[in-house]
Amino acid sequence: MRSKIYKSCKLTPQLKQQLLIWASQFEEIAWLDSNAHFQKHSKYQAILAVDAFTAIKTDVYRAFEKLDEYQTVTYDWLFGYLSYDLKNDVERLSSKNFDGLEFPDLYFFQPKKIFLFSEDSVEMRYLNMVSDECESDWQDIQNTPLSEATTPDPIKIKLRTSKDSYAEKVTEMLHHIERGDIYEANFCQEFYAEDTSIHPLAVFEALNTISRPPFATFLKLDHQYVLSASPERYLQKAGNTIVSQPIKGTAKRLDDALEDANMVEQLANDPKERSENIMITDLVRNDLSRIAQKGTVQVEELCKIYTFDQVHQMISTIRCEADPEFSPVQIIRNTYPMGSMTGAPKVSAMKIIEALEDTKRGVYSGAVGYFTPSGDFDFNVVIRSILYNEAKKYVSFSVGGAITAKSVVESEYEECLLKAKAMRSVLE
Repeated sequence: MRSKIYKSCKLTPQLKQQLLIWASQFEEIAWLDSNAHFQKHSKYQAILAVDAFTAIKTDVYRAFEKLDEYQTVTYDWLFGYLSYDLKNDVERLSSKNFDGLEFPDLYFFQPKKIFLFSEDSVEMRYLNMVSDECESDWQDIQNTPLSEATTPDPIKIKLRTSKDSYAEKVTEMLHHIERGDIYEANFCQEFYAEDTSIHPLAVFEALNTISRPPFATFLKLDHQYVLSASPERYLQKAGNTIVSQPIKGTAKRLDDALEDANMVEQLANDPKERSENIMITDLVRNDLSRIAQKGTVQVEELCKIYTFDQVHQMISTIRCEADPEFSPVQIIRNTYPMGSMTGAPKVSAMKIIEALEDTKRGVYSGAVGYFTPSGDFDFNVVIRSILYNEAKKYVSFSVGGAITAKSVVESEYEECLLKAKAMRSVLE
């Protein structure tokens, strides 16, 4: 692999657009953008990976075992996604709900070309077979003409679950909580459009402009797209240190600065939101204890409020030191799916979720990210994301929230609409 570094390189909005327009020639693209948030434990400002040399895609059967073998043998950078339904490879579970997207359950590729952006430089890493294209590609990117700003054509969004049906299902979930089957569960609903074509790059740029989250993703794998404005990190491995940052607790932004500050204060002290977050923090601590060296699981931040363009979020940070007997993929498998998108107890919550939701989650509430050659990794949680199957002309996004004993059905529904606001405004 050849590496070349260009110093004094600022990742401006213009350069971002040039990179993505240039990347559009390839069948495989992974663009991961922190939007200059520089949260705790962040390493790169952005990463672009294009053009698969090798790839793996599979259904849930022995999926983690196959990925483990692929990651170990390849021993290189890998980019892709894990669908939520890999839960069926971890536990004795199933996914039988409607699936309009029909994405593979797991898909990763080994890129020929990678761009690693820090605050003031870019490092280009090219496989030897294309190493002679390094300088010419960089020149091509810098000379790429910017596209004119366009407004995506509006499309008609439908709801898979009606408001009345949502109320019935959440009420049933509350009955499970009353009976002690679960303490908390994440309930989601799908918004979709059929027989619809979109311009994925224009939609992603519009979504990212609205939200500017720390884990934005533009992922293209053949005719399947993940356009993500995720604010949430699922799991990161840096050396032997494992970090998870679950989100539970959401409040809207307000135009008036004083009222917005009051909203932060209300969220920080809201007993329902804090109880949701603390329950999931405990679940994540339990998950990490399966792969951690004894006594190393710690809560770095509990219920800290982070502010984004659209919403305020309550985020906790949990870390540990991994037991070296676990491979990178085994670490993920032992903590999958992420607690913030399931519930507690985890397996019971996933069974009830499957029984009540109308749609197979697929990539939604799964994870997008990468492995490095040394076995480090970083994955987001696929929320606030638009999924698009170009071949099927099917567009989908889902939203959800944690249901606890203190949940009020109407309030939960309003929270869903708040979380859907950015995706709806971009598409409609």
